Amino acid sequence: MMGPSLGPVNLFGEGSQEAKGEQARMSSIVGALAIADLVKTSLGPKGMDKILQSHSRGGSVSVTNDGATILKSVLIDNPAAKVLIDISKVQDDEVGDGTTSVCVLAGELLRQAAELIEKKMHPQVVIGGYRLARDAALKALRAAAIDHSDDEAAFRQDLLNIAMTTLSSKVLSQDKEHFAAIAVDAVMKLRGSTNLDQIQIIKRIGGTLKDSYLDPDGFLLDKKIGVGCPKRMRDCKVMIANSPMDTDKVKIYGSKVKVDSVSKVAEIEAAEKKKMLDKVDKILAHGCNVFINRQLIYNLPEQRFADAGVMSIEHSDFDGTERLALVLDGDIVSTFDTPERVKLGSCELIEEVMIGEDKLVRFSGCPNSQASSIVLRGANTHVVDEAHRSLHDALC
Repeated sequence: MMGPSLGPVNLFGEGSQEAKGEQARMSSIVGALAIADLVKTSLGPKGMDKILQSHSRGGSVSVTNDGATILKSVLIDNPAAKVLIDISKVQDDEVGDGTTSVCVLAGELLRQAAELIEKKMHPQVVIGGYRLARDAALKALRAAAIDHSDDEAAFRQDLLNIAMTTLSSKVLSQDKEHFAAIAVDAVMKLRGSTNLDQIQIIKRIGGTLKDSYLDPDGFLLDKKIGVGCPKRMRDCKVMIANSPMDTDKVKIYGSKVKVDSVSKVAEIEAAEKKKMLDKVDKILAHGCNVFINRQLIYNLPEQRFADAGVMSIEHSDFDGTERLALVLDGDIVSTFDTPERVKLGSCELIEEVMIGEDKLVRFSGCPNSQASSIVLRGANTHVVDEAHRSLHDALC
């Protein structure tokens, strides 16, 4: 009796393809070179912008020469090309600038490697040569490095030169001195911290790029003060909350309530309103004169806050709430039963200001002087968005 046949076993799924040896190597190199050639024309001061049109987001159009933004918008199947895109993303996350340069440099290294491999040189020999070149480059860079951290004026000038070099290839190149000064002033306020979340960038259409500025002594929140509340407040004690303030309406989910008269419905509504008013009274018991909530504030609690002379600001969104807690040096509160454990934020002045045609809330005299706000102005959305990307690179 014969045993089972030792036929070939198929390890791959249906429809899969396998490439080996020279074919696989050249396929990877060609895909990576295509990505490098794609972004090469946007490199440097003479680099050109690219128009990106999305088919999935209603055909939205963006104009940019930022390598990371371009490569994020490209759909790729080639594995080596995906590695190049990942390199660009890591460069953008860790350094902020140089996203195009790393792709072009990696592409040229692969191009030279392909020529050497065609001459029958082993890939490991090529890699060994590249490692020797890397060590020599690092040694030369360390020898050329200059440290001016002890001299504040020279250190600031070095930062300005670095920022202007970064902006030379961006849409802000014509006003690079102005924006380099904005970026350096914002970074210097951090006093050695690397937490760029403390720098808020607000985009407003209208005016020119030169109208952009760094708020010298304040923090801006892109929200409006509640109706009937004071529009200007001094010596502020600020409660920053993340709590639902919209339960003054009947909300009974997954249940049925049967009543025998309309008056019973009115009793339920009255109970809901009393519950909300009791919650407002607990908030006022904390001694705050400004209440900022991440969620909505409905009409009933807003009116109670206004009657008590408390400024209320609703829907400060998650990023705004986190930044405010950092800037005002306060806690984010969700429950209001233990006032003695809650740390209220503070600042000298809160007021409404006009930027262009929009109203924003400005916080002055904040305890955390490291935080700052940058207002970007521009003729249209494309210019402002590209200015934002360029300034982000300079800040990093």
